[in-house]
Amino acid sequence: MSTRIAIAGIAGRMGQALVKSARDSFVISGGSERAGSDAIGPAPGGWTVSDSAAKAAQSADVWIDFTTPTASLEALEQLKLTKVKAAIIGTTGLSPAQELQIADHAKRIAIVRDRNFSLGVNLMIGLVEQVAARLKDGWDIEITEGHHRRKVDAPSGTALMIGEAAARGREAKLTDLRTPPYDGQTGARADGTIGFSVIRGGGIIGDHDAAFISDEEILSITHRALDRAIFAKGALAAAKWAAVQKPGLYAMKDVLAL
Repeated sequence: MSTRIAIAGIAGRMGQALVKSARDSFVISGGSERAGSDAIGPAPGGWTVSDSAAKAAQSADVWIDFTTPTASLEALEQLKLTKVKAAIIGTTGLSPAQELQIADHAKRIAIVRDRNFSLGVNLMIGLVEQVAARLKDGWDIEITEGHHRRKVDAPSGTALMIGEAAARGREAKLTDLRTPPYDGQTGARADGTIGFSVIRGGGIIGDHDAAFISDEEILSITHRALDRAIFAKGALAAAKWAAVQKPGLYAMKDVLAL
């Protein structure tokens, strides 16, 4: 039996990528959009778009949400009124307090919470941690990320994941190694620190590079998203996996058994 999914922000870029990727292997039972959206009402695919997560997910097994922190948390509250078994949360820009709220919801349903659902990115994160553990003294780490002009948070959630992996490789916390943004008279860079550079422009889907820099050489690990479908396919793989899991908070490394 096909997994029934409901998609938050179904008329948006990620929502439409999910619809396109899900049609052959999933049943789309509904979708949500903000109040006043022109998309609200019957959709050509046979489902209904609502401004209520509870209505959109009324007959769904899994809720998939790549919207905004406030909208995602409001949706999780509304899902208490449904029989949804699991949720996939790919929303970025969540505060530590909001992450704790998601963890609390994971006590009643299975939640796969991650900031990037690409297989390639998750493999990149593992490689960065390994390299950071081996290249320490005399090696700076610079993480560069680029996204479309509409992205509202920076650095991206994925860039922060890469930074956290690098810090783990050095047996430290990112907050202890991270340099402040470069602007004005910043002074010399402290040895072994982790810096972030951000690009915003056009329709960039997602570019990430982790550069390990010494006085003599540079080693770079790079991932470039060429199609938003990679995130949709990863989220759908997570949905199928999460639908049969016990309540709990999971990540893509659990889905992929990395």
